[in-house]
Amino acid sequence: MVAARGVKILLAAALLFACPAAAQQPVDLELVLAVDISSSVSRDEYELQMGGLAGAFRDPAVVAAIHASGDLGVAVALIQWSDNRRQFVSVDWALLRDRDSARRFADKNWVAPRMVIAGGGTAIGGALKFAAAQIEDNGYFGLRRVIDVSGDGRTNQGRPDRPLRDAAVARGITINGLVILNEEPELGRYYQANIIGGAGAFVMTTMDFHSYARAILAKLIREIAGPPVAALEETNP
Repeated sequence: MVAARGVKILLAAALLFACPAAAQQPVDLELVLAVDISSSVSRDEYELQMGGLAGAFRDPAVVAAIHASGDLGVAVALIQWSDNRRQFVSVDWALLRDRDSARRFADKNWVAPRMVIAGGGTAIGGALKFAAAQIEDNGYFGLRRVIDVSGDGRTNQGRPDRPLRDAAVARGITINGLVILNEEPELGRYYQANIIGGAGAFVMTTMDFHSYARAILAKLIREIAGPPVAALEETNP
């Protein structure tokens, strides 16, 4: 474990040396949580999402994943999104290193208000573009960069998803999906084909918002702990 963390720190130093924005703080992971607040999501379903995220960041398994990710910490932010004009930073960037910092972030998720929308459509590509911009301009520089996008519907407004996904992946960002199947039983296939991308990208599905908490917990553990150091070296030579 000590040797693995030493390799990660050396990789971070090498990446920062090569990066023009050398003033950025190195971290093991930059993670954007992109939560669907479009019109298909009811007030109760929104609250289930926020409660699930809050519970996950209070869970000892997520804290263990943060420790396993490395010594530099995990920078994380929450955004809400709906149509192509509506994306919002709901909980600003925070650096998580331990149980206390994870719980503070959990508390902010628990009380995060839903950004008011009227008839908001679904523009996943717009959410990806907005999330990628937050990663580029957050004051951190991560060994890994991940967008965790969750939703219950496919894009029905705005630009096509694939070009915006590909643009994010070209910037070294991995996009993972958490799909709620209550509205569209085949939505997982849509995410697989159009949304996820990058090193180690994956989709997880859950049947409804009532099981969202269990699914997001499993997903965060997998995302935060990250790939083995050997895979990291292959991704960032």
